Order: sequence, then C-alpha cells, then structure tokens
Amino acid sequence: MMNEIYEILFHTNQALYSIVSANVFEAYLVLFLIIFLETGLIVFPFLPGDGLLFSAGVIAASSKLNIMLLVPILIMAAIAGNYFNYGIGRIIGDRIEHSQNKFIKKYLVKSIIQTRLFYEKYGRRSIIIGRFFPVIRTYIPFLAGTVKFNYPEFGRDTLIGSVIWVPFFTLIGYFLGEIIWIQDNFELIFLGLIIVTLIPFFFTVAKLVFAKRKA
Repeated sequence: MMNEIYEILFHTNQALYSIVSANVFEAYLVLFLIIFLETGLIVFPFLPGDGLLFSAGVIAASSKLNIMLLVPILIMAAIAGNYFNYGIGRIIGDRIEHSQNKFIKKYLVKSIIQTRLFYEKYGRRSIIIGRFFPVIRTYIPFLAGTVKFNYPEFGRDTLIGSVIWVPFFTLIGYFLGEIIWIQDNFELIFLGLIIVTLIPFFFTVAKLVFAKRKA
C-alpha cells in the first residue's frame, strides 16, 4: 500500500492508471487514504490534496473510476481526516493545559489561549475556507481540537468545507480530463496546481514574518 502511495505522489498519472487497471477498488482505497492522511495527521501536510483530487477526476474521465462513487468516498475521507485530527489536538491540548512543566505552562498554554481567541473570531471561516489552502488545512482541525472549538460547529463546518472542496477540484479534472492537451501535459498541470495553491500559504507566512520584524 505504501508503495502505491509513493508512486501516486511522484508518478501520479501513470500510477493511478496502473492501479485502476489492476484493481479499481484498491484505487478508491489508496485515494481515500491519501486524502485522509493529508487532513488527519499533522505530519503529512506535504501530501498534494488539491492536485490529487484534480488528478483523480482526470483519471475518472477515461477509466473504470466512477465519478459518482469517487466524489462521496473522497468527501468521507476529508471529513474523517478532520475529525481524527481534531481528536488528536484535543488530547494534546488537555495534556498541555494540565501540565506542571514550567516551559509548557509559560509558552504553550499562552499559545493555546491566543489560538482560542483566533477561533472565537475566525473559527467558522478558517475551517471552511481553510480547506482550499495546502498545509494550513492540515493544522486547522488539530489546533481547533487543542482549544476545544465547539464540536457541533466544527462538525458542521467540516462537512460544508469538504462538500465544497472535493467536488470543486475533482469535477474540474473530470470535465477537462478528455481534452487532449490536458492529457499530454498532465504532470505539468499537476505540478502547477500544487504551486498555485501554495502561493497563499507562503504569502501569509511572509506577511507574518515581515510584521514580526517590523514590530
């Protein structure tokens, strides 16, 4: 399974076609797992969620992948990943707040308080819109868990964000997938999509660094 994931990450087009041709059910499972890991564990922010959704849609346009089945499966993966990440954040947040370690109490508890204030102000927007920002979307549910962001609201916003995010990229790939130019330049488009979706993240980081230096 890990070998299939590696091949999809670095040889997306060929690897997906190969897995779909060999076992379409394994293709659904592998795609589910990658989307789940990208949103469910903070150690996997580098996984190409947007690009993979687009690629899956392109492959579905000319293979045995059923787009009507693919989209719900990937929506469930995105939702499950967020819930799992939230749970981990909640467990870690509890341990941090009840820790007797002086360093933790001085620095990390303060960070949790600041994060809680952020979610009180921007919580819903960050969970829904954050879906469209690579790297950031991996940490949003984790941080929401650490500050015990309202669980029903988190679930509702996770559902809304996932139902918008997955079809948006997957269906664009699906409806453009039969265009010859798209097929001939698949890897270039995949790479370009990753770069374009990362621009807001790096812009935000640069803005924060500049503001910190100015202060």
